[in-house]
Amino acid sequence: MAAQTVASTTDSAAGTSVDLGPAAALSCRECGHRVPLGSVFACEECFGPLEIAYDFSAYDTEELRKRIEAGPANIWRYAPLLPVPADVATKPNINPGWTKLVQADNLARELGVDAGKLFVKDDSGNPTHSFKDRVVAQAIEAARAFGFTTLSCSSTGNLAGAVGAAAARAGFRSCVFIPHDLEQGKVVMAAVYGGDLVGIEGNYDDVNRFCSELIGDPAGEGWGFVNVNLRPYYAEGSKTLAYEICEQLGWRLPDQIVVPIASGSQLTKIDKGLQELIKLGLVEDKPYRIFGAQAEGCSPVSTAYKAGHDVVRPQKPNTIAKSLAIGNPADGPYVLDIARRTGGAVEDVTDEQVVDAIKLLARTEGIFAETAGGVTVGVTRKLVESGALDPSLTTVVLNTGDGLKTLDAVAGTGMTATIRPSLDSFREAGLA
Repeated sequence: MAAQTVASTTDSAAGTSVDLGPAAALSCRECGHRVPLGSVFACEECFGPLEIAYDFSAYDTEELRKRIEAGPANIWRYAPLLPVPADVATKPNINPGWTKLVQADNLARELGVDAGKLFVKDDSGNPTHSFKDRVVAQAIEAARAFGFTTLSCSSTGNLAGAVGAAAARAGFRSCVFIPHDLEQGKVVMAAVYGGDLVGIEGNYDDVNRFCSELIGDPAGEGWGFVNVNLRPYYAEGSKTLAYEICEQLGWRLPDQIVVPIASGSQLTKIDKGLQELIKLGLVEDKPYRIFGAQAEGCSPVSTAYKAGHDVVRPQKPNTIAKSLAIGNPADGPYVLDIARRTGGAVEDVTDEQVVDAIKLLARTEGIFAETAGGVTVGVTRKLVESGALDPSLTTVVLNTGDGLKTLDAVAGTGMTATIRPSLDSFREAGLA
């Protein structure tokens, strides 16, 4: 394979020269204006969001494929396609990724999907049991490059735990901010890593506004906020879901994919990852459809989609799916664009349907999903029933976290019976 193109620049905030692989610049998603790689996240020309632009021109397709397949069983197998230094795999990192793609034939029968066509990408197998480990792994490498000493975030729960774990492993201080009323399991998991965990009175949007203020204050100097000033790098971690799904399908694009929507970043970056694989020649170019999934109690993108709007109107969240409870999703308009461009849709389900779907996935495939996974499975069932999703095509449903984090959602589930330690009692309970 030809030598990798390396972008080297100086970050104006940290004053350090950084080499981040094929990452060439930061590019505005709205106007296309480019700036050097750095810890900035908004375009100086139009205030649009910045994202990583790459130069992949030096890569030979077959050599790149061989390099990926020979790589480690984590996201760093895709280091040639990510904004990270060449030696990333040798640094202390929690090394997420390469999670299971489960062929879900039992679930398929329940949903009315053809045998062999339904898969669950189960990201609960990551180190802190959610997909957030992928995005934090990217962000912490950028934080290292830019000389930050504290890792921080605003979080609906899973991200707080991922930041705490990654910071502990890499030797960073961490200070993360969450809504004060999160599920206790997520609070404990974020706190156990020893960093500072701060509850904010309000919902996620209030937390996010506070962090945006802190980043501009002297008190936030030297802080890398993974989903604010490091957001362009952090967001790229979601692309690895697309890479893995295609590689695990034998270097094939899925026909349909169902993705949960919180900020919407995960869905947009999965689409970006699929497009990159097509451009690189690693997969055959063919149509695919992306569906977004929300809980009815926080469904601003679904509401806009169904109304035919291009603008997403904020909502006040009220749902058990707290990891998706972002009432003003930053990438909402881009989700609408992708759903419409690919022929997908954005749908929502009630909290009751979320709980039913969690139990359905557990009962059929032995996968205990958190509430976000209940949203995607519930939406998949609804899409099949409405005819929006084709049951004859290869479909991948994302489970982004572990059900042990959201036990309250299924708190009514318990023992089938309580019996005396005797065979007679066992028979009386109707269990024989």
